[in-house]
Amino acid sequence: MTKTIDYFFGIGSPFAFIGLAPFRELAERHGATIRPYLIPLIEDNGGIYSRNRPEPRRTYWTKDLKRWAAHRGKTLTFENRAALSDPTPAGLLVIAAIETGKDWLALTASLQEAFWSHGSDIGKPEVRIAIADAAGLDGAALEKLAQSDEIRALWASNRDVASAAGVFGLPTYRFENELYWGQDSLPFLERHLNGEAPIA
Repeated sequence: MTKTIDYFFGIGSPFAFIGLAPFRELAERHGATIRPYLIPLIEDNGGIYSRNRPEPRRTYWTKDLKRWAAHRGKTLTFENRAALSDPTPAGLLVIAAIETGKDWLALTASLQEAFWSHGSDIGKPEVRIAIADAAGLDGAALEKLAQSDEIRALWASNRDVASAAGVFGLPTYRFENELYWGQDSLPFLERHLNGEAPIA
């Protein structure tokens, strides 16, 4: 039986960016199918945006992020981030890629790399289209679909699924109804995939 991992993530999540490659490798190693859910942070379940955290926690979060980025071989750009547009529309673009059977993982990686490593303003449609084109996709067609009611309904539905599952932060992985929050939980997900029963 094929193993399926539900993947709850957002383009604007730096930890989702840092953990994408090792997660993909993990899934491939185990022959698992990834079922993607593009979502925002679920504040009703306890998720807290970094901007709303007390300063000591925000400072630690930034340092921890830099540690993990170095560990994963990723570069993060923190300068002028406040000037960037909301990256949510980039998530809609990825949903459009999923729905049309395109390589959503490659598009996700390209968008996250642009946003987090280069400080590109992926909130702007022309920037998203150029990134999609460079990834070998029809950026204009995907962008048009991304703005449709159908894709926005899927975005809302994804959030509902995540909320009902108890997801709060990004990224979160679900396997056999067990949640693993954060890319640093990948070793525990792998143990589960190897047949080890999760801790009750």
